[in-house]
Amino acid sequence: MPEPVLPEIVALYRHPVKGLSPERIAEARLEAGANFPCDRLFALENGPSGFDPAAPEHLPKMKFLMLMRNERLARLDTRYDETTGILSIRQGGNVAASGDLATETGRAAIERFFTTFMGDELRGPVRLLRAPEGHRFMDSKSGFVSILNMATLRAIASELGRDRIDPRRFRGNILIEGMAAFAENDLVSRIIRLGEAELEIIKRIDRCAATDVAPEAGLRDTRMVATLERAYGHHDCGIYARIIRPGTIRTGDRLEV
Repeated sequence: MPEPVLPEIVALYRHPVKGLSPERIAEARLEAGANFPCDRLFALENGPSGFDPAAPEHLPKMKFLMLMRNERLARLDTRYDETTGILSIRQGGNVAASGDLATETGRAAIERFFTTFMGDELRGPVRLLRAPEGHRFMDSKSGFVSILNMATLRAIASELGRDRIDPRRFRGNILIEGMAAFAENDLVSRIIRLGEAELEIIKRIDRCAATDVAPEAGLRDTRMVATLERAYGHHDCGIYARIIRPGTIRTGDRLEV
């Protein structure tokens, strides 16, 4: 009998600034015990958060600008250049702001833009924070790497009466094709191999109202959590993983349990 075809990676995404644009990449170098590279490396503080870079602790996402409450963020197209340290923000096809996040002047330019753009949604001054070594601005303390199953997204789309839903709503790092819908939930506590890397699946990802927001439009056009609860009796979509063996992963790499 022919060997079964293993699930494969169909897309990789990183989110350099919490709440801002996903960036699609072709490959990623995963390091044991680390987070997905350049993911949630920065955050925009919405008023004083109490974050101390000398003693970083996980803080609730309410402390920052984020899609669950600030859907207008999805209207911005942002790109971060690791080589230069420059974050560029495009609005309506035009560059609205840019700045070198390694410099005070560059960070101030970005902060001024969001002070104007967010208006009355601000609870205080905007401050751009960079995560110190070993810390990231994740929603979950377990959010080292997030994995989405495309078949699960198609099943959810069907429940919503749609042909498809944009996977960027769920802000995952690794998108997998070739598994049955929700089969990823059965991987919790197991070890998987992706490309050269090995990961331990930690937990399912419980979803919030950020998934209601349509990418690019920046509008709430569905009730995702309520749909998940009605159709499946939970509001989970995707899984979190911890990197236990380093290696490079690429689009087209297969998933082995």
